[in-house]
Amino acid sequence: MAEAADFQGTRPSPARRWLRRTASAVLGAPLLAGLLAVPAAGAAPAAEPSKAPTGSRTVAVSLNTLSPSVPAEDDTLTVSGTLTNKGKETISSAEVDLRVGPRLSGRGEVDDASKRSAYVPGVDPVTVGDKYTVKFPKLAKGISQDFTLTVPVDKLGLDDPGVYQLGVSVSGRTTTAPYEQVLGIERSFLPWQPEASDSRTKLTFLWPLIAPPHVTAETRSDEQQTPVFTNDELAKELAPGGRLEQMVSLGSRLPVTWVVDPDLLASVAAMAGKYEVESGDTTVPGKNQAVAKQWLTALEKVVEDGKVIALPFADPDLASIAHRGKNVSGTLSHLQNASAVAATTVETILHVKPSTDFAWPVNGAVDSSIVDVATSAGAHNVIARSDSFRESTELPYTPTAARPIGGGTTAVVADARLSTLFDGDMSRAGSSTRAVQKFLAQTLALTEQAPDNERSIVVAPPRMPTAAQAQTMARSLEGLAGNRWTQPSDLVAAAEVKPDPRATSKLPRASAYPKKLRAQELPTQAFQDIRTTQGSLDSFETILTQPERVVTPFGNAVNRSMSTSWRGRSLEAQQYRDAVRDYLQSLTSEVQLIEKSDVTLSGRSATIPVTVQNKLVQGVDRLVLRLTSDNIRLKFNDDGSMAELPVSVAGGHSQSVKFDTATSANGRAQVTARLYTEDGTQYGEEMTFTVKVSEVTPTVLLVIAGGLLLLVLAGIRMYSHRKRAVASDTADGNGDGPEQPSDPTPDTGPESGAPSGTGEKVDR
Repeated sequence: MAEAADFQGTRPSPARRWLRRTASAVLGAPLLAGLLAVPAAGAAPAAEPSKAPTGSRTVAVSLNTLSPSVPAEDDTLTVSGTLTNKGKETISSAEVDLRVGPRLSGRGEVDDASKRSAYVPGVDPVTVGDKYTVKFPKLAKGISQDFTLTVPVDKLGLDDPGVYQLGVSVSGRTTTAPYEQVLGIERSFLPWQPEASDSRTKLTFLWPLIAPPHVTAETRSDEQQTPVFTNDELAKELAPGGRLEQMVSLGSRLPVTWVVDPDLLASVAAMAGKYEVESGDTTVPGKNQAVAKQWLTALEKVVEDGKVIALPFADPDLASIAHRGKNVSGTLSHLQNASAVAATTVETILHVKPSTDFAWPVNGAVDSSIVDVATSAGAHNVIARSDSFRESTELPYTPTAARPIGGGTTAVVADARLSTLFDGDMSRAGSSTRAVQKFLAQTLALTEQAPDNERSIVVAPPRMPTAAQAQTMARSLEGLAGNRWTQPSDLVAAAEVKPDPRATSKLPRASAYPKKLRAQELPTQAFQDIRTTQGSLDSFETILTQPERVVTPFGNAVNRSMSTSWRGRSLEAQQYRDAVRDYLQSLTSEVQLIEKSDVTLSGRSATIPVTVQNKLVQGVDRLVLRLTSDNIRLKFNDDGSMAELPVSVAGGHSQSVKFDTATSANGRAQVTARLYTEDGTQYGEEMTFTVKVSEVTPTVLLVIAGGLLLLVLAGIRMYSHRKRAVASDTADGNGDGPEQPSDPTPDTGPESGAPSGTGEKVDR
């Protein structure tokens, strides 16, 4: 009974043991039931969901610091935290105790201990003793109190090396329950390895430098092609205290493998120079060049002797490509291009040669199609995770990470328990400390599984850790300093370790891919949008005299459209793709045909000019202007109803292209003008105009000539008649001549001075 009383949370004083025996006899089963009560047993009726916590959940206990994380024999253990009374009553005679033991056996027991929330007598560790207790006269409801416990390590009762349970409990009394009971407990773990082990686990910790896309496809027309950013949020992450600044600062003193997205480096390098930021319908100059330069300088210094893994440019979503995009033409070529530019980007900016032989699907979830996509881009190693690569045999230990999966490809299987420890909110001290201690406990328990079987383990933390997560990861690795049961390794070495023949190497089925992850994938429409944009870019590129000014920024933007960071942000992903497409359309429309009014031809042949305008800053050539007519009697260049002429226009200029025409009849013809690339692809919008033919034909000329001849003959006849009449009068002696007729009324009207009708008149 004394042992039972000790397990229930009281101190090992003989007087108190006697009191407990007496209380046990009086209270009996009701007391025991109260101590063991849990919500599932009906302590909180379903009709009262807002009822305050009771029993050992009455007080919330947070362990904010535990130092040292891995104590030595001569150390003093200090544990500090916070108590918060969540109940409805004030707690009197509150006492905070440190609890240690028993030693846990295996990783499974560590997991089980971390899942418990209520106090379990006989299972939870016992108190260290009265000497190391903190007392509070009372804990008012809703009020928090800080505490600090300090205990010499040699007083903790630690024996053999291993993982020990560590707990802090608070006991006290309330008006409803005026007996001493455990009202709150928080558990942690204490790794105990006073001397370095002969056999140590090789530990590879990935340190990712990845960020969402921040750069648009737009650049200014100056010589430097000033880039345009969607916002200035990247600067906040690079500034002191920001997420990316913390990753570099913390990682600089840790044995980690840097996993870098080249797009992040390219974006920061662009920010280090002149750049602009979108602001509504316009842009404003960026002002964070100093922050970008400082971050790049720090990173370059950190990685000069380290191992750097370069992901494909913009960290493309391999699973989305495999499941939704690979059947859309051009998608795999984009992935290959993203892989091809990765090494060049990293070498140019950081001046180190990275490894580009690794692919990292989201959360390490893989199937055969994802592996096929990864290898198609040139990767021979795929970073997977053990919750995807489940063991088919009951191994009594965690196997080495490297697994051959066929075709010369290796799956580097990260440990899921260790990799997911840093998920969630690590900004609270209690959550961070719990993650650190569990990480240390799991690595020690892993090593103890098979001390004679040295293994290589990989940890793949969150892809884009928050600053708080990065700090927690750093504290975890710092706890392993001294290499007591682990030794650092890099990812390239981990991939080359001899695989465990008993470990599974069979890829999961496609149906086993997590539904939650599948729901976050880019839709097929996204890859169709990308294909459309790429098609427009290909046509545009062929006519430019300086295509690299357009191909590079748009090629990078296309890669960014496939980024893993769009998961869970479908609207933002669509907006980014639309912005890339719209800007490309705005550029292609700068080369266009000038609208033309109707044309009037006043003869059998004429020249029709059509003007091509180029508002781009660079010239265009290898364009063809084609005219077609719907009237076969209107011919161009003596070559029928269709004609083509090459077009070349300097930047910021217009060029008139002249077509010779010929017609055999009066009338109207509808003419269509359209630009084409040299390979026959239509470019831009077509333009139509009307050609009117009003020629004076030979038949009309004969009629007019005949009429004039008749007029002349009539005039001669009239003249002769008058002359005879005058002669006759003279002969009669009459001196007065006959009355002279007036001048004949003209039979044609005067030429009109009014302007001609609408339309363009083209003379021969």
